[in-house]
Amino acid sequence: MKLIFKSISFLFLMLFSSGKLMSQSSTVILKDNWRFSKEVKEDAYSVDYDASKWEKVSVPHDWAIYGPFDKKWDIQTGIIEQNGEKEATEKTGRTGALPHIGTGWYRNTFTIPEFKKGKKAILLFEGAMSEPQVFLNGKKIGNWGYGYSYFYIDITNDLTAGSENVLAVKLTNLPFSSRWYPGAGLYRNVSVIVSEQESFAQWGTFITTPETKSNDAVVDIKAEFHGSNVSMITQIKDAENKVVATQKTTETKDGKFHQTISVAKPNLWSPETPYLYTAVTKLYAADGTLKDEQNIKFGIRYIKYEPNKGFSLNGKVTKFKGVCLHHDLGPLGAAVNKAALRRQLTILKDLGCNAIRSSHNMPSFEQLELADEMGFMFLAESFDEWAKPKVENGYNRFFTEYAEKDIVNLVRATRNHPCIVMWSSGNEVPDQWGAEGVERARWLQDIFHREDPTRPVTVGMDQVKATMESGFGALLDIPGLNYRVHLYEEAYKTFPQGLILGSETASTVSSRGIYKFPVVQEKNKQYDDLQSSSYDLEACSWSNVPDDDFVLQDDKPWVIGEFVWTGFDYLGEPTPYDEKWPSRSSYFGISDLAGLPKDRFYLYRSRWNTKDKTLHILPHWNWKGREGEITPVFVYTNYDSAELFVNGKSMGIQKKSNATPQNRYRLMWNDVKYEPGTVKVVAFDSNGKKAAESEIKTAGDPYKIVLKADRKTIKADGDDISFVTVSVVDKNGIECPAATDELQFEVTGAATYRAACNGDATSLELFHENKMKLFSGKLVVLVKSVKKAGAIQLEVTGKGLQKGKINLKSE
Repeated sequence: MKLIFKSISFLFLMLFSSGKLMSQSSTVILKDNWRFSKEVKEDAYSVDYDASKWEKVSVPHDWAIYGPFDKKWDIQTGIIEQNGEKEATEKTGRTGALPHIGTGWYRNTFTIPEFKKGKKAILLFEGAMSEPQVFLNGKKIGNWGYGYSYFYIDITNDLTAGSENVLAVKLTNLPFSSRWYPGAGLYRNVSVIVSEQESFAQWGTFITTPETKSNDAVVDIKAEFHGSNVSMITQIKDAENKVVATQKTTETKDGKFHQTISVAKPNLWSPETPYLYTAVTKLYAADGTLKDEQNIKFGIRYIKYEPNKGFSLNGKVTKFKGVCLHHDLGPLGAAVNKAALRRQLTILKDLGCNAIRSSHNMPSFEQLELADEMGFMFLAESFDEWAKPKVENGYNRFFTEYAEKDIVNLVRATRNHPCIVMWSSGNEVPDQWGAEGVERARWLQDIFHREDPTRPVTVGMDQVKATMESGFGALLDIPGLNYRVHLYEEAYKTFPQGLILGSETASTVSSRGIYKFPVVQEKNKQYDDLQSSSYDLEACSWSNVPDDDFVLQDDKPWVIGEFVWTGFDYLGEPTPYDEKWPSRSSYFGISDLAGLPKDRFYLYRSRWNTKDKTLHILPHWNWKGREGEITPVFVYTNYDSAELFVNGKSMGIQKKSNATPQNRYRLMWNDVKYEPGTVKVVAFDSNGKKAAESEIKTAGDPYKIVLKADRKTIKADGDDISFVTVSVVDKNGIECPAATDELQFEVTGAATYRAACNGDATSLELFHENKMKLFSGKLVVLVKSVKKAGAIQLEVTGKGLQKGKINLKSE
């Protein structure tokens, strides 16, 4: 289907695959048998190099996450223009204060029995941080620049059949190369893919539906292949594995098969119903021999962008209730882990979130597969930097040589995911200024259109006035505004598209369970303990509190949604404490670095989760020494009114109103005076009848450790993780929200202790050591499976506390 993107209306009728290929080609993931060293000074690629004393690791691997934290790793003296700074100052913790800078070597010795004369082989890297130089059997076979890009190398002529092969990878992380923690190492999968000479091209299959109706969808499959005198048979299977359509094709054009297949009464993919089909495509030689096979999961859905109306999914106007996510996974660092990603998405599902923006990097294959399966729309981003630098050794060094190659790989590798509904070619790039930036924006957008003419392209713009004047914003398919809520109306009137995306919103800062007095709305507020208040009224000079965006989302149909900065805290960028040590991770998250919800989680949940009721009270009620002092109580709820009681005495009924954005979305009792005891809230429905209630109580001294796992049964695959939330309660079972006890962890049975995290942005405790202090009464322990099934026990102890035990199992 031909699309003209300069038209105001965008219509995309698509059927997308998940890109997960289970093929006749054989794929060997190089997970184990790796050796790693950061101490090597000479080249270590030769076949006979002795790496026996190097560290044994498995891949994915992040060498820097094990620490120690030290400000020497990322001391930067400079101006952060996005923060409105005018003078250079010393910053620490900007990239997480972890030892990611330097050179690391990886070596692996492997055999590929499937590889024989007459076959082909490629070596696929899904993420290598960064500037990888790749050697096979002593010979340099390739290199890449961008640490976030997927890339592959044809090793057909370099792979040895029937004997051992030596793979060596040199990675180099320069200082001043990132604005946040980038991780270090082979942090995503490395694999060898062996195929016949006649085979499907890597990332060469693209599936769309140029026509979708309620009774049928026309599936369009274009499959690039290698070879001649071949045919292709496709079967489409539903979620129950029943074949619903079949087609055979022998004709080809430009090295591609082209099929159009009708699927009757399709089940449409959406966040609410993420239904997935499977396309089984088989490649046959002229004599009937099966040469290659792909099993591609996909979902049928159609999207539309309309001026003044917004975004529609399957014919229904839908707002993006999205979050931005960096690629690190807290205590696991950048090393990808599907269990950790699934936990994140499970938390976001409960939040009511329906969309994710990969910020500011290319998403992992695992994240996209889970988004397809669990139902999240996706804004897949490419770069944080173009030709003009933000940091000295950033992507600007690679832009000219690699930008097109990186976009091609991003799009071809992921364009078949039903979750992806938009691309982003950049974020807050300095190139927003001037004619050169306009041409770069057009060039990049044209590459996206060439590779995928079915989805629009955006850029996260922070220099909105400049993009109005230069034409930069006008040329984009979707103008994305980062913050700048005061410019939405002007941008809408100035840009021709008739819609605005909140590509990055809020950047409210808070620390889980920490509350500051007096309670006032402020920007750039700092405290001696380097924490931010969880009353959710503090932001940065350039950002705002959530309620300001809620007004735009609710009142302006041409605002098509938002992507909140951020869904989870991440390592690095400790604004507003960039100049304060030991802050080393962000305060922006709706949930903290451990994945524990902050109060702000419930503010978003009360608006986004339309299936479940929310009734959340803050702050906690443990304020020894504040007796008689004003201690405001906020309630985040989707009910419009409620009555508050302190020790049985009514503090009055509050109703939501339009007086201020905060009054519209929060219930607030600003004059409550603290007295220990019980705070209870009773919520009323639209008829004024009691609908729900909740209460919090003052806790006594910490007495007992309590454990709760997100999953009690995990897979015995050596990768799966159970996340166990650890809390401390008093003798009556009331949680102690101010507890800071140091706890110790011991895992026995068919698992290992992997890490712990308490969500404290100032903690210098190492994630992988089996001890950590509670932060605001909680922390999370990660228990990782081994490749053996069996019983697992986690025991947590602390001085003067009744120990906690939990039984898990792997199978």
